[in-house]
Amino acid sequence: MRPTLTLRFMLVTCLLSLPLAGQAAIRYAQNFAIEDCGTHRVLTVRNTTRHSDRVYRYALVPQEAELPQLPRTMPVIRTPVKRVVAMETVYIGYLEALGQLDSIIAAATVDYISNPDVRTAITSGRIQRLQSGQAIDIEKLLVLQPDLLLTSVSGEASFDIPAKLGRTNLPVVLTAGYMEAHPLARAEWIKFIAEFFDAAPRADQVFDHIEQRYHQLTRLSENIETRPTVLCGAPYSGVWHVPGGASFAAQAIRDAGGDYLWSADKTRGGIPLDTERVFLHAAHADFWIHPGFYRSMPALLAADPRFAKFAPAQTGRIFNHTRQQGPTGGNAIWESGIVHPEKVLADLIHIFHPELLPQHEFVYYQRLE
Repeated sequence: MRPTLTLRFMLVTCLLSLPLAGQAAIRYAQNFAIEDCGTHRVLTVRNTTRHSDRVYRYALVPQEAELPQLPRTMPVIRTPVKRVVAMETVYIGYLEALGQLDSIIAAATVDYISNPDVRTAITSGRIQRLQSGQAIDIEKLLVLQPDLLLTSVSGEASFDIPAKLGRTNLPVVLTAGYMEAHPLARAEWIKFIAEFFDAAPRADQVFDHIEQRYHQLTRLSENIETRPTVLCGAPYSGVWHVPGGASFAAQAIRDAGGDYLWSADKTRGGIPLDTERVFLHAAHADFWIHPGFYRSMPALLAADPRFAKFAPAQTGRIFNHTRQQGPTGGNAIWESGIVHPEKVLADLIHIFHPELLPQHEFVYYQRLE
C-alpha cells in the first residue's frame, strides 16, 4: 500500500529544533527554519504577510545528487545556485555580504538599487532589467531560466508580483524578513539566503560579528536614565503609517536609548493614522526620524506646512536615513543597512546620545538642514 501524501511528507521532514551540523542555531529570526534531512535540506518560511498562517517549504538538493522522495507540491532548488534573480533591493545586501553579487543575472525595481557594483552591471547589461512600472517581464524570465528567484509578498495586490509568476514553474522562493520584530532577526536571514549557495559557514561568521557589535552598542545605552521621545515616519498619500511598537524599527529606537512614542502598541507593521492624530500624540517629541524621502527642511515643509509645528522642526532635531540615497531613489539602508543593523544602531545612538559615541560618523543618517 502506497503511503499517503501526509505520511510521505512526515518521512522526509525533520525536527525543526535541530540546527544543521556545523551551523549555528537560529537565534532571533522567527519566520524561517532550516532542517537537515540527510539527502537534502528543507527551508520553511512562515508569516509571509500579516495574519497569514500559510507555510512554504522548499527542498534544497545538491546539483549532482539523486532526487529524494518528496511531496509532489514541494519546490526543489538544486544547490549551489549560480543564476539568481532579485525581485527586491533587500536581497542585494545579503548577496553582497555573502560575496555572491556576481550570481545576480536580473533584478526588478532597479532604480531603487544603490550598490554601485550592481548598478554598473545593470548599465552594462550583465544584469537584466525585469520591470517597467508594475509590469514584470515574464517572457524574459523564462528565457533567462534562473536557478533561484527571490521575492516576498505584502498581501497588497497592487504591490505584489503577478500571480502568473507562480505558474511559470520557475524556482520562486518567498521570504518574510520584513515581518521580523528585531533588527538582528532581519539580519539573520543571511543564513537563509546562504543555504542556496552552500555558504552556511560564511553566513555564521558574518552574523556572529554583527550580533557581537550590536550587543556591544546596546550595552552603552541600556542604563540611560533620560530617554528622548521619538517620532518616526511621515505621511504618504494622506496616511501616516507609524511603525508599530513591536516592529523592528521600534526595537532599534529602544536599543539606541530612545523612547518611541508608540512603544505601547503591539503591532509589528505600520499603524495608519492621519497627521492630526500624530500631531496630538507627538507634537512635543524630542526627535523625528525617517520623515519620508525628504533630505532638507525646505523640502519637508513644502510638502506640508503643518510639519513646522512639530517640536523637532523647531529645534533642528529631524534626521533621515538618506545619507547614501542615490539620484534615482536607491538607498543603501534598505540593502546593507538591513544586513548590518549594528551600523544603523550606531547612527541612532549618535543621534539620541552623541556623548556615548562622540567620534562616530554617520553611515546612513543625516540631519535635515
